[in-house]
Amino acid sequence: MARTIVTTASAPAAIGTYSQAVKIDGRVYLSGQIPLDPQTGRLVEGDFAAHARRVFDNLAAVAEAAGGSLAAVAKLNVYLTDLANFATVNDVMADYFTEPYPARAVVGVAALPRGAAIEADGVLEL
Repeated sequence: MARTIVTTASAPAAIGTYSQAVKIDGRVYLSGQIPLDPQTGRLVEGDFAAHARRVFDNLAAVAEAAGGSLAAVAKLNVYLTDLANFATVNDVMADYFTEPYPARAVVGVAALPRGAAIEADGVLEL
């Protein structure tokens, strides 16, 4: 089993004891991304949709650094501090994913790092 740590400057650096992603053979485990600007390390400004776009941009950057793309995501997990944003997540995802869509879970949580309203992680197959 070959294990490779994936990193890219095109997504925020890890803010804890984890890697942006870990590739094992043909599978990539993407760590959770919140709407941090990779250049500043701060939450992006704007409405919830802008935050969701930044999350998917960050995930896409890590997926590309691993040799894949969001099209290869098999399982996606989305965490929201307000489930009223569920429909907006679907709208934004339509700009990043096409059929066949990945398996997905959307979970309401009490809080996320740095006060973010959304976080997403996933698994992709290369």
